[in-house]
Amino acid sequence: MKRNKLVAATVAALALPALAACGGDAATENDFPEGSTMAQLASDQKITIGTKFDQPLFGLAGPTGEPEGFDVEIGKLVADALGIPEENIEWVETVSQNREPFIEQGNVDIVVATYTINDTRKEVIDFAGPYYTAGQTFLVPKGNPDGITGPDALGDTTTCTVTGSTSEKNVREYTENIITVDKYSDCLEPIRTGQAQSMTTDNVILAGLVDQSGDEFEVVSETFTSEPYGIGLAKGDDEFRTFINDVLEASYGDGSWAEAWESTAGKVLDTPEPPAVDRY
Repeated sequence: MKRNKLVAATVAALALPALAACGGDAATENDFPEGSTMAQLASDQKITIGTKFDQPLFGLAGPTGEPEGFDVEIGKLVADALGIPEENIEWVETVSQNREPFIEQGNVDIVVATYTINDTRKEVIDFAGPYYTAGQTFLVPKGNPDGITGPDALGDTTTCTVTGSTSEKNVREYTENIITVDKYSDCLEPIRTGQAQSMTTDNVILAGLVDQSGDEFEVVSETFTSEPYGIGLAKGDDEFRTFINDVLEASYGDGSWAEAWESTAGKVLDTPEPPAVDRY
C-alpha cells in the first residue's frame, strides 16, 4: 500500500497548516479539528472496525484469526490516514443484522462490511462512499440444474439468504420461498442437501464463495440490483464522514484503492473503476 502518500494527501487536504507545523507526514490529533472523531482516534492511536469474517475476497478470517480482503484493506486506508498502524486496529466481526446496532451503540468506530448504502439505514447511521458498486444475483449448483437465470426464473424453487440483509428484502419482491441464515456461508449446506436450490446476494460475495468451494457452484451472470458499498459511521458525524470521503478519493488518485482491490478481490475479479463518492 502507498500508506505514507495517502496519509500525506489526506491530511494536507484537511489541515495543511497543522501538518506543516508538525513537520512530518504521520497524522496526529493536532492535525484535526479539536474535539473531532479524527482527533480522538489519532490521540488514542486505536480504531475499532467492524467487518465480515466469512466473506472470501472481502472479509474472511485468516489463519491467525485476523480478517483479510478488500473491505479490510479499505479499513486500513482509513486507519493509515489517521496515523494509526495496522497492529492498532481492533477488528470486530459484524454480520448483516448487527451492523447498525454496533455503530449506534459505539461498539465500533466504522463498519466496512459489504454494506449497501440505502435510505432506511441512513435514518439511523451515516455512510461515507461508496467505494465499490456490486449487484445482486444467484449462486447455484454447477451446471445450474434448475435453470435459474434471474429472480423471475425462480419458480417454485427455494433460495437462501441472510436474515435482515438488503438481499433478503430485494428477493422477497419475487418469491416467498426463502430460508434465512446468519451468514452467507451458511447457505452452502442447504444447497448441497437440496433444502434450497440457490442462494442470493451480491455477485462479489458469491464469487468469493465459489472460489473457495472448488467445482461445486457457479454464479449467475445477470445482476438485478445495484449495490453501492459504503463505510458506516455514527449518525451526524459530518466531519468524520467528510474525512473518510477524502481518504477514499485520495486512494483513487494515488493507486492505493486499485492496489487494495488487486491484492484481494482482484485475484478473481477484474479491476473496476471506483465509484464517485456521494457527499450528501
